[in-house]
Amino acid sequence: MNGKLTILVIEDDKYISHFINISLKNENYNVIMASTAAEGLFLFSSHQPDILLLDLGLPDRDGTDLLREIRTFSDVPVLIVSARGQEKEKIAALDYGANDYITKPFHMGELLARIRVAERTLLKAQTDKGDDTFTCDWLMVDYVKRRVFVAENEIHLTPTEYKTLLLLIANRRKVLTHNFIIRQVWGYEGGDSKSVRVFMANLRRKLEKDTTHPRFILTEVGVGYRFADE
Repeated sequence: MNGKLTILVIEDDKYISHFINISLKNENYNVIMASTAAEGLFLFSSHQPDILLLDLGLPDRDGTDLLREIRTFSDVPVLIVSARGQEKEKIAALDYGANDYITKPFHMGELLARIRVAERTLLKAQTDKGDDTFTCDWLMVDYVKRRVFVAENEIHLTPTEYKTLLLLIANRRKVLTHNFIIRQVWGYEGGDSKSVRVFMANLRRKLEKDTTHPRFILTEVGVGYRFADE
């Protein structure tokens, strides 16, 4: 990333969009504003922003549908900023590819913090391109040899555990729902979230020094898991 980050904001509430616009510009971001899904999609395609802030309640189209379309051609970080605070709607948005979910009303400090996380994700993705290994604290993964080390000691992971670890690392800092993990790792829909919790507990025991205070695999209660490498 060179220079300022460009953030596209798709938000139809004039007060909120103005507030976000001024706040982001004060933080030295380039900001592009859209008030409809159609305008947002056009601006997304023409300006190729680094980060997208997306409201779900748009006047011409549901934001979730727009998110699904964008995910067919772009991996840009998407932060949902919505008044829809029900757990099932958060899970749906995350399942469809959102990186984060902020519920209105929100404090600007929190939104800026979430944006900085997305910014670090972008930077990390760039620096990781072509890497043969992943290293964080006492964890090291050798992608070429498919070997995993904890505190310089090689540990054995089953093929499914290894696939899950790679999935978490590839999406680090992003919340992965139970359904998303089941679909990506086991290849089917609508699995049992309890089984995922048991599976993750076993994986934690192999990776973490203290499973009661995990360093890498963090639980998002009622939603899923995320890998924290900071």
